[in-house]
Amino acid sequence: MSPAGKLSLPTEGWEDSALRRHFMHAGLRGDKAPMLFFATKTILAIAFPVAFMLAAGVSRVPMAFNVVLALIVGLAALGYYLPNIYLRRRIANRQLEIFEAFPDAIDLMTVAVEAGLGLDAAIARVGQEIGVNSGELEDEIRLVALELRAGASREQALRNLAARTGVEEVELFVSMLVQSDRFGTSMAESLRVHSDALRTKRRLRAEEAAAKIPLKLLFPLIFCIFPSMLLVLLGPAVISIYRVFFPIAAG
Repeated sequence: MSPAGKLSLPTEGWEDSALRRHFMHAGLRGDKAPMLFFATKTILAIAFPVAFMLAAGVSRVPMAFNVVLALIVGLAALGYYLPNIYLRRRIANRQLEIFEAFPDAIDLMTVAVEAGLGLDAAIARVGQEIGVNSGELEDEIRLVALELRAGASREQALRNLAARTGVEEVELFVSMLVQSDRFGTSMAESLRVHSDALRTKRRLRAEEAAAKIPLKLLFPLIFCIFPSMLLVLLGPAVISIYRVFFPIAAG
């Protein structure tokens, strides 16, 4: 790891920490990803205060020492935690993409199983076809197929899928497949029922997001749109009143 990355490296073994799981959930599997992450934290924590001091020196704006010190500390903290914010946003976007495309993947798997393919072959087939909807889910399912080809057990490969994605619905799907495989229930029927449940949950989440739109629009309407409308509508009337009544009052 680079010297800049070692400055931000946690004291504990980060390979076994929650941060390592966040890297898996974000899809960052490269060997250089940790180095770039920790190096970016260090560089931004130093670059933001230095850029502020250079800008303050060039502009020559008089500021108290306490204000300058608070700004430097705040900018350093912002630079240090900015990669964490980016990592959380990447995880959220990736998990949302996987959640939205997962019912379609289960439908494809159901069709493949009903057509006579085994579950391992159906997983490999879904990995080839689901890329039209989601590249992230395609990569994850292809990794499952590669693990199965390499000799890993089906249960272990599926549990690795749940651990890499961090999506609750994928974990439930893996538990359902493991239980169906263990007790010998109909795989196609289990897949169909689980797919219907996921579609219902996806629809409910979309309805919930739609219900939040009026509340989110309330503050922009009050503070941005309504003042402009009042200015446009009442401005001419205020000017007319000023021109007519003020001379009368003065006379």
